[in-house]
Amino acid sequence: MPQKILIIEDDISFGQMLQKFFVKNGWQSEVCSTASAAREKFEAYTFDVILSDLRLPDSSGIDLLAEIKAINLKTAVVLMTGYAEVGTAVAAMKKGADDYISKPFTPDEILMVVNQSLKSSNDGKVEKASIASISEENNVSQVTVLKGVNEKSQKLEEYIQLVSPTDMSVLITGESGTGKEVTAKAIHRSSRRRNKNFVAVDCGAIPKELATSEFFGHVKGSFTGAVQDKIGHFEAANGGTLFLDEIGNLSYENQVQLLRAIQERKVKKVGSTNEIAIDIRIISATNEDLQKAVLRNDFREDLYHRLNEFSIEIPPLKERFEDLMLFANHFLEKANSYLNKEVKGFSEEVIALFQEYNWPGNLRELKNVIKRSVLLSTSDAIVLDVLPKEVVKNSENSYEALDSFSKSNYEKEQIVKALKKTNFNKSKAAQLLQVTRKTLYNKIRHYNLDL
Repeated sequence: MPQKILIIEDDISFGQMLQKFFVKNGWQSEVCSTASAAREKFEAYTFDVILSDLRLPDSSGIDLLAEIKAINLKTAVVLMTGYAEVGTAVAAMKKGADDYISKPFTPDEILMVVNQSLKSSNDGKVEKASIASISEENNVSQVTVLKGVNEKSQKLEEYIQLVSPTDMSVLITGESGTGKEVTAKAIHRSSRRRNKNFVAVDCGAIPKELATSEFFGHVKGSFTGAVQDKIGHFEAANGGTLFLDEIGNLSYENQVQLLRAIQERKVKKVGSTNEIAIDIRIISATNEDLQKAVLRNDFREDLYHRLNEFSIEIPPLKERFEDLMLFANHFLEKANSYLNKEVKGFSEEVIALFQEYNWPGNLRELKNVIKRSVLLSTSDAIVLDVLPKEVVKNSENSYEALDSFSKSNYEKEQIVKALKKTNFNKSKAAQLLQVTRKTLYNKIRHYNLDL
């Protein structure tokens, strides 16, 4: 059966163009221009993917997102924005969006994003068979926390190795996109539960009224829409690890239910009187300050202490300057493999721009920027022309825009910064700057750097 997509776009001609493109690529495609018209469609029919503009005449894409997920968690949602607001996109993904894309985009780019969102959605949001299985991209055995040279990166690796062999509950904190789920998988992979299931749950994407069923399961006929028995996340993770992402988004009522299950190590399906014993390790994550939430009475203090037997804070990418190109090259390799391309590296201008950009979306943003740049690249290296406009625009200093005198000063500053960041280890500084050790020595002599 062809995949089915609903396109919600207030620009009627653009929406029709997208519809024709997806039909041409083998999809069943429908289009509408308002949120009210979209509601009628996704309430009456099931779609594999909904592609929605962020700003609609009668609603916002984020508000519509919550309604879509309340009806069908399995539907992948991709948001389009012409405003290139990374903060808005991150907020949307916290609320359950599978991906976002900034206008203008190419046909190949939107097809790649939609296909990837569909794949990710199918991998993690179905019943027991799919919950228990993990896609190749998300396979825990393949998860690697790159060992960087940054002091905070090394401390992160040390903490992972320290806590992994235990059964302690771990609370992972950090900005959106820093790699909290990757860290959780790395802990699971190094634990005694490594051969059991790792089940990830996005607490921010679960509607309040469905949380009990999602966590604990239900029996057929227990409520309207319960057409078959459902395995909950706790039971699916039995013997393994349950990862609760965006834990701070749970309602107070759901926090009470979660605390009881953790304390008693038993769960009861909705509509059933039988209790199921569970043996799981809990790893949770948040980008919020849960201690402040406790003081505001938004988060239960007893649950906070249950989840926080050991805490790990993941630093933002802007604080891991030394590791930036290490991550970039890793994502480049992944993108080449995924897209079957052979882009070999980054131009000098792109490396300079990457090092100046603030990366508000952290590793997730870096990964997406590189994947989409690889898709658009026609040369051996990623150049400025294929980077998203918001990255180029928001960089404090675009290397391309500097005059020759400024470029020299900029290069000198980058060398000094790299040497300081690596404690004046010239080999590591050369790796950081993506140059040979000989070139670095020549530059040091050229700029008369007495180091």
